[in-house]
Amino acid sequence: MVYTPMLLSMLFVWLLPGADLERRVPAMPPASPSASMAAAAGNLFNQIGLEGEMDETVFAAGYTRMQQHGTSSTVVAIADMTQASSAKRLYIIDLEKKQLIMRTYVAHGQGSGDSMATSFSNREGSHQTSLGLYRVGAEIISPKHGPALLLEGLERGINCKAMQREVIMHGADYVSEQFIAEHGRLGRSWGCPAVSRYEMPRMLELLANGALLYVHGKQ
Repeated sequence: MVYTPMLLSMLFVWLLPGADLERRVPAMPPASPSASMAAAAGNLFNQIGLEGEMDETVFAAGYTRMQQHGTSSTVVAIADMTQASSAKRLYIIDLEKKQLIMRTYVAHGQGSGDSMATSFSNREGSHQTSLGLYRVGAEIISPKHGPALLLEGLERGINCKAMQREVIMHGADYVSEQFIAEHGRLGRSWGCPAVSRYEMPRMLELLANGALLYVHGKQ
């Protein structure tokens, strides 16, 4: 029998005592980061018990964005702008305790749409909501809105002009069930994620100085 050089080399490796078997067995490709993050997000979603409360893909998008930016916080707020403003689309989640702390109303910018937010912008003067991940800063007193929270946009080209645009979280009279009953939707801000005046103190308590806010929407 005649052996080719390739066949001889394969037989030689196979017959060697203690030969490295891993060289002859193709390695399985590692899971991609996105698949790994999606799996982790899914597990966390289930542990918190968010099924029936919010869309898993929205939670996964927020979680993935935090991982990609290398940011973390015990508490994260997620504003799901794919829902109508008449829905309680702001979720405050304690990731450490794995608990949904509260779910409430949040307004979008008047330039983003009426009941539904369909347009988003980082541009000064657009009066539109900016999507993406924010770091919640210190409590301030707004001359117009009273107690409020600074927001630092963490995503270049998406929400990085939040400070320049004076986008803050503040309380507003037009964020209430009474306003929804009268108009069929919430009132709208100039781009700020406005909440009810009644719940603003709770936002200050939960989010000030380091919590994260993720604003989700369809471009």
